[in-house]
Amino acid sequence: MSASHLGTLPKHIQDELAALEREEASERAVATASQWRLMWWRFRKHSLAMVSLGVLATLFLVAIFAEFVAPYNPMAVHATRTYAPPQVIYLIEHGRLTWPFTYGLKSTVEVETMRRVYTLDYSQRIELGLFVRGEPYRLLGVIPTDLRLFGTRDGTQLISVLGSDRLGRDLFSRMVHATRISLSIGLAAVALSLVLGVTLGGISGYFGGRVDMLIQRLIEFIDAIPSLPLWMGLSAAIPLTWPPLWVYFAITLVLSLLGWTGMARVVRGRFLALREEDFVMAARVSGSSERRIIFRHMLPSFVSHIIASLTLTIPGRILGETSLSFLGLGLKEPIISYGVLLQDAQNVRTVATAPWLITPALVVMLIVIAYNFLGDGLRDAADPYA
Repeated sequence: MSASHLGTLPKHIQDELAALEREEASERAVATASQWRLMWWRFRKHSLAMVSLGVLATLFLVAIFAEFVAPYNPMAVHATRTYAPPQVIYLIEHGRLTWPFTYGLKSTVEVETMRRVYTLDYSQRIELGLFVRGEPYRLLGVIPTDLRLFGTRDGTQLISVLGSDRLGRDLFSRMVHATRISLSIGLAAVALSLVLGVTLGGISGYFGGRVDMLIQRLIEFIDAIPSLPLWMGLSAAIPLTWPPLWVYFAITLVLSLLGWTGMARVVRGRFLALREEDFVMAARVSGSSERRIIFRHMLPSFVSHIIASLTLTIPGRILGETSLSFLGLGLKEPIISYGVLLQDAQNVRTVATAPWLITPALVVMLIVIAYNFLGDGLRDAADPYA
């Protein structure tokens, strides 16, 4: 109907026709949209998954720019601030909104227990600022700078947003750097599991027969072994003389050895369902090689399911590294991870006097919950029948 005739119709009929046109346009967009666009549209409806995506994106930005976000060097020792409590940031003074500030700390040593006790020093007002100058470092390991996201304006006074540890090191700065290690080791371990799972699972599901039987028996044998004791045994076998970088890759390999079986089962099931489909038979008849059929035709058809499965697997690898490091069998100083930070919380008496030392456990919980919600959203979005 032309615009001139449409203008002569009653208002409610015009609204109904406009709604029908929008519905038809939406149906045409859905009919012509790619698989990834349809997946994104379904994923946006999952509010918890969207929030989790934002949380994880923020944490990854913190991990990438850890030196910029952390106000201090995570290895800097301050003997006069051992077990300093978190300092409260104030935004209101005398009933009015003001620039963020905090008060200094006065410390005294108890003669009986030789424990350092801190009290607020209201005569020492410490103003905070954004993009302040601090200790020099190399951003991304390349760019020399001394710019920090936040800190004290004069650059000489110390603050402890989340408190400090037994050596007076700033806990917030150490947690920022731990985010980089813990998140990266989870991704690295899952990447190795992806290679093993897709390769062995694809061979098992595509070829079947004796090859399938051997691979499935291997998977069942590995799944029958308790994960944590095996991780502990393999981690304990890492030589103490290895440099930190070697230990990092060794722990990543240990976490990957048991993490590929679930992915292999998923890939095998999909290959069993797809190998008799028409498009696979057509590719085989046209003379395509087995390698081309697997990597160009079969794998891309369910790559969204693989991504969803990987997202649900990453939290397990992060928890594995945290557990090993907490027990002293994983990463060690000078590498900083959440498991390494939680080693200070093994002593009940220490936690009773410095409860802020368990803060890294709360961040690990946040990461695991965010990954689980994100994985649920991706799994629902990748399901064509959802």
